[in-house]
Amino acid sequence: MERGKGMKFVGDSRVKANNRKPNIPKDYSEYPGKTEAFWPNFLLKEWMVGAVFLMGYLCLTVAHPSPLERMADPTDSGYIPLPDWYFLFLYQLLKYTYASGDFNVIGAVVIPGLAFGALLLAPFLDTGKERRPLKRPIASGLMMLGLISTIYLTWESVDQHDWEAAAQQGAIVEEADINTEAEGYAIYEAQGSCIGCHGDTMAGGAGGPSLLDTERSVEEIIDVIHNGIEGTAMPPGAFEGTEEELQILAEYIAAHGNPEE
Repeated sequence: MERGKGMKFVGDSRVKANNRKPNIPKDYSEYPGKTEAFWPNFLLKEWMVGAVFLMGYLCLTVAHPSPLERMADPTDSGYIPLPDWYFLFLYQLLKYTYASGDFNVIGAVVIPGLAFGALLLAPFLDTGKERRPLKRPIASGLMMLGLISTIYLTWESVDQHDWEAAAQQGAIVEEADINTEAEGYAIYEAQGSCIGCHGDTMAGGAGGPSLLDTERSVEEIIDVIHNGIEGTAMPPGAFEGTEEELQILAEYIAAHGNPEE
């Protein structure tokens, strides 16, 4: 009869089992360079890399704080928005013909969906056990393609953006004490093109710059109203009124554009 055959072993809950082993990582010496213990070897490396990137981002936020703009104005149709830096590549993608206009769905949904979907499927498309990038061409190729595309589109977005116009349209302007009971303001308000572009507080609006602290003389303001400013949204002959009203309006604007006077 074989030893133990036909025998039943019954455990007794009153007897403590003493077969617990200490929490010692497995011995991976049989697989040199191919695998390692998750704790603490692998996890410690991940934490160290994450700490380095976190400190780098913290240093960037201290050295280059987030630029603040004026309070959002939903009536300002001339404002050109700019997303945060990590969305600039998607913002640039929507500028191309095949991804904007009638094809806006392609640029906003289809192309990003295919790109992120390919990255999510990368581990399933390449199930190799090799850790070297050259030994895993599918996964490495998809990652490099995504990285190069993101860097290129981000660079193009930064290079093509009109930063001077963006700084001007988002500049924070201190509100001035405007006399809305003055005759000059009544003329300004009656001119739809004036108040529509420069706002009811003359601090700028839909495509028009602020008229506060312009440092222009009355004569210069009249010249601008008559002849406009080439290359801007200020057209010539925008004022509809008499010369006397124009003089009053110019003096009113100059009084706010030259507060020292």
